[in-house]
Amino acid sequence: MSQNLTMSPDLGKEDWDPDVITRMIFIGPGAHVSEQEIVSEFHMLDLPLTIKNTCYGSMISGKSEDVYKAIEEIRKLDPNHIFTKERGFAPGDPRRCRGHRFGPREGFHQMEKEYRILGFVAEALVDEFKKIMDDCIENK
Repeated sequence: MSQNLTMSPDLGKEDWDPDVITRMIFIGPGAHVSEQEIVSEFHMLDLPLTIKNTCYGSMISGKSEDVYKAIEEIRKLDPNHIFTKERGFAPGDPRRCRGHRFGPREGFHQMEKEYRILGFVAEALVDEFKKIMDDCIENK
């Protein structure tokens, strides 16, 4: 069996730290920012994060406090079109990285399906915001 396909890779200290998390950042259809802009903004925050550019946005890994702070800042760029979800493995982890597995990783097709509905979610967020604003104006 190839070394890259081993089921028990050597994991670093960070991989065993329960406070280190990885989040996937999705840029939904209709977004006003690109994947590269998101990654650049993450770098400019100067937080101790591992940042990986992906076809759907990016992936960030680090201490949970830093990750959530970064997400909060990034979402300000386009709050209705930037989505995030947890990933159980750090960027490049040989157990999940397609570069080590020679094909799409498990869950990729689910992620692809989820991406297709993000436009509807973004639209619903805008509609909800309009409703809240209308309620506020009526109650003045």
